[in-house]
Amino acid sequence: MWLLSISLGAGELPRVRMETSMGTMEIELYADKTPRTVKNFLQYVNSKYYDGFIFHRVISGWLIQSGGYDAELNNFGTEPPIRNESKKSGLKNLRGTLSMARYWDPNSADSQFFINLKDNPEFDFKNRTPRGAGYCVFGKIIKGIEVADAIGDVETHATAHLEKDVPVTPVLINKVELIN
Repeated sequence: MWLLSISLGAGELPRVRMETSMGTMEIELYADKTPRTVKNFLQYVNSKYYDGFIFHRVISGWLIQSGGYDAELNNFGTEPPIRNESKKSGLKNLRGTLSMARYWDPNSADSQFFINLKDNPEFDFKNRTPRGAGYCVFGKIIKGIEVADAIGDVETHATAHLEKDVPVTPVLINKVELIN
């Protein structure tokens, strides 16, 4: 696992700026409630891993997802998966929040994340089963929610590589950086 050091003022939460081909979002990260998840995300941010990636899953009025593919739909290696903090944090998948994407195994999140375009209680922790374990919320858009909504409204199609919901015109993450 990468080493990461964050020096912030007392009570100050880390913030990142995500510049996309459709505009910029500012995101506050809940390092106080989801420390492992935020550390993981910031390791990808600081290594410039997300720069040049696309939003590869876009479902209007529901969610937008990134962190897995570049514009040519190439997938890159990731760090080992992290433990799901959805139960411990108590955070809810509300509109504008960022959550870790994962596979069936609740502890399989690595680089992929999604932004909730509406309240999605079906993604909240319910129990310790794979279906009920939830998706860990680790941040919230504090500026630029209209950018996420605009991304959610782009035209999508199926590709040979991904089944559906891929934007016809790629929506790029140009740069993500820690701003405090």
